[in-house]
Amino acid sequence: MKNELVQWIIRFIKGIFIGSGAILPGVSGGALAAVFGIYEEIIQFISNIKKEFKSKLLFFLPVGLGGLFGIIVLAYPIESLLRNHPVFILLFFMGCIFGTVPLLYRKAKLHGQKKWHVYLTAFTAILSFILLVAANTFLDVQVAQTPLTWIMVGFIFASGFIVPGLSPSNFLIYMNLYEPLTRGISQLDLTILLPVGTGALICVVALSKLVNHLMNLYYTTIFHFILGIVIASTVIIFPSQNQWSQLSLYGLFFSVALFIIGLLLGLWMGRLELKHKPEE
Repeated sequence: MKNELVQWIIRFIKGIFIGSGAILPGVSGGALAAVFGIYEEIIQFISNIKKEFKSKLLFFLPVGLGGLFGIIVLAYPIESLLRNHPVFILLFFMGCIFGTVPLLYRKAKLHGQKKWHVYLTAFTAILSFILLVAANTFLDVQVAQTPLTWIMVGFIFASGFIVPGLSPSNFLIYMNLYEPLTRGISQLDLTILLPVGTGALICVVALSKLVNHLMNLYYTTIFHFILGIVIASTVIIFPSQNQWSQLSLYGLFFSVALFIIGLLLGLWMGRLELKHKPEE
């Protein structure tokens, strides 16, 4: 019973990170799900939803509740912190993600590893970093806010969960839709939430089976690819020189402390995962 309660709490915390990470620019909800060791299970569940429905629903209930908490409750605070104290929140998330990377690496080589898999991770990390820097530098599009636009936003947002490494928040920033979305979520604006939910559902139905099929065929390759994406997307959110320059000496020490706290939290969650999850 105690182990079940610990598992429930762990999955709830994972859901919070996955949900809040999904709205943090540069971070992918799907990549975080992979980091926390539940991406494969999520894809299998939504692509074969009738199979063991009750047991899987109960398993993912805390993840879903944590995700909703992370998205709805934390959407506005995260957006506000990004505007007012970006270094604090970015370093904390960087620490959390880096702390769980060893668990993702263990997951990636679960079924064996060849030297070219390591090269793939390195190549993916470098290429992804270059593409993200280019996108952050050159992309800036103004998109009208219509119901069809919000359906598209929902599709993009959900794709960040289905396709690991894809950061939907970055795309929304490029289209100047990020702040309207986070504001709409925090205010529970149904004119935004309903079409966004529709687009997300379309994305899940359209892509989950394909991704699950690819996972079954190329598990090791895909997870090493995900690992490279995670490394690049984590490094890319490192605060800019301008953001660092706004910090006082106290703020600098506090930022480093938050990074260390996030790192220790990530390592702790990784150890809990290994301790309470049966060996595969």
